[in-house]
Amino acid sequence: MKKILSQLSDVQVVPVITIHDTNDALPMAEALLKGGCNVVEITLRSDAAIPAIKTIIKNMPDMVVGVGTVITTDQIDQCADIGADFIVTPGTSARLAEHLVKSAIPAIPGISTAGEAVTLLEYGFEVQKFFPAEANGGIPALKALSGPLPQITFMPTGGIKADMVRDYLDIPSVVAVGGSWVVDKKSLATQNWAQITLNAQKAKSL
Repeated sequence: MKKILSQLSDVQVVPVITIHDTNDALPMAEALLKGGCNVVEITLRSDAAIPAIKTIIKNMPDMVVGVGTVITTDQIDQCADIGADFIVTPGTSARLAEHLVKSAIPAIPGISTAGEAVTLLEYGFEVQKFFPAEANGGIPALKALSGPLPQITFMPTGGIKADMVRDYLDIPSVVAVGGSWVVDKKSLATQNWAQITLNAQKAKSL
């Protein structure tokens, strides 16, 4: 997990992406790399997700590929089998947490409350996803969580826009933020790779 934490710290803004066409995987990843972003979280929200992840892993060794919206133990195993670099969950049941502990793949399990954060800390997860960040109170809520839980490093995700990034990153416990705006739906749908590169450059500048 130390290596992933270092990579997250370097990039600071992680594009959270839902791919619907596997053919978009490589040009999208290339556009992100061109913009200075080498870490992605591809969600399991479409049938194209796993083939797209496999394609990026096979052809782009410089890209750090995380898999998001992991909600079953079978998906954890599948992520490990295809060589994903890390796993992100939106929320984390006891069964899911136990399976993540057994798996060799680094994981950033999702929480939205202090109780969930403490429970995952008991399982040994010191890096957690605060989700959905904005819907759960945003920066004030995350600061309030971080106060009594300084041993947890957070990657807040959900509803975070570009103009909010700096304020989130100013919280000492935040290593990076997830942002769907980097690979926005319109640019992906129209294959506007130049815009995605510009978005990545903007993210890097933040």
